[in-house]
Amino acid sequence: MIRDVPEQECYELLRTTTVGRVGFVTDGRVEIFPVNYDVSKPDVFVRTSSDGILRRLADDRPQVAFEIDYHDDLAGTGWSVLMHGQLSPVSDDDASALTGRISAWAGSERVVPLRFRIESISGRRVRRDRP
Repeated sequence: MIRDVPEQECYELLRTTTVGRVGFVTDGRVEIFPVNYDVSKPDVFVRTSSDGILRRLADDRPQVAFEIDYHDDLAGTGWSVLMHGQLSPVSDDDASALTGRISAWAGSERVVPLRFRIESISGRRVRRDRP
């Protein structure tokens, strides 16, 4: 059984994990990168390296997708939250406060914070029927 998740619950689910995926198109190909993040409605913040593809991409303020999910195979349940919005650099004034809020698993050289402005958010829950 699949059901839609109300918007407020989508925001609540955003606070339950720290790893998401940014999806975007570059050079005619869809790319999806895992990132650590922090949320402050209506924004999601990520950290990247100063020479990373996300940093270069953010200069153009592209439309991107951001997704988080969870599943419990034993219980037969899961959920997914999908957001669409714009990725952009963070101002220097806000950067220092944000850097410490996001723990970048991929390394401490990821010191450049980026803002993902949520323009739309939707979610789905799934529950597998037991045989």
